[in-house]
Amino acid sequence: MEKYDTGEFESGGYKWKLVIYPNGNKDKNVTEYISLYLAIEAADLRPPGWEVHAIFRFFLHDQIRDNYLTIEDTKKKERRFRGIKLEWGYDKVIPLKTFKDASNGYLVDDTCVFGAEVFVSKQRSMDKGEGLELIKESITNKYQWTVYGYSKLTLEYYDSNSFNVGNYKWKICLRPNGEGIGMGSYNSLYLALVNKSSLSPGMKIFAEFTMRILNLTNVDKSLSAKLSRWFSASRHEHGWNRFISIGSSNLTNMGLLYRDAFVVEAVVTILAVVNTAS
Repeated sequence: MEKYDTGEFESGGYKWKLVIYPNGNKDKNVTEYISLYLAIEAADLRPPGWEVHAIFRFFLHDQIRDNYLTIEDTKKKERRFRGIKLEWGYDKVIPLKTFKDASNGYLVDDTCVFGAEVFVSKQRSMDKGEGLELIKESITNKYQWTVYGYSKLTLEYYDSNSFNVGNYKWKICLRPNGEGIGMGSYNSLYLALVNKSSLSPGMKIFAEFTMRILNLTNVDKSLSAKLSRWFSASRHEHGWNRFISIGSSNLTNMGLLYRDAFVVEAVVTILAVVNTAS
């Protein structure tokens, strides 16, 4: 994961977020360091030309000794957040070697906690901490779903049985007549998190997934697409409005339809999990 944006928090009547580059900001040619920035929500800068002046500092939790590494401008200089400069921060906030050294307590069980304190017009707000768990050995599972009677599908949507990846249940969702920009012309195909109600507020899962309609005689000719997305209770489904054009002849010509049935394969990998603490 090259870049991670935290959930929004409020200070001084404005919405903010942290932007973290776990392996350094490549756009600034930074490697071997973590890059960390504070960003303001662009929609808050209204009317055009509006500026917000703020002083801020970052914190990195030492989970062994229960104290914090503070990162701040020693001169406490105000920064101007505006349309052409939405974020400020540090390209080299901490060396990766130091961050990953277990004795420092910053990374424990693949979990770290960053925080920020923001002062706007003499108002003060401490954001919610967010625990980001990067999965050391990514969790992957493959699931295949056979859809029978393709030419006779009449319902608005069809779902596969649920399958497990890590501690979470998932399913494949097929919309034969399409959705959104695919309505009436394409089959829409999605991956959905089934047990979304079990997620705590602010919890989200970063997953990479590949969907394929298999060509069983030549796997290399299968129809395939890949995405990486955050799943949460409020956004539990991701995929493609236009996965493949509607019609049996289309699937048959591509070698994907056999006796009016086809096989959808999902390969899902969980890369990170976030928990937000108040």
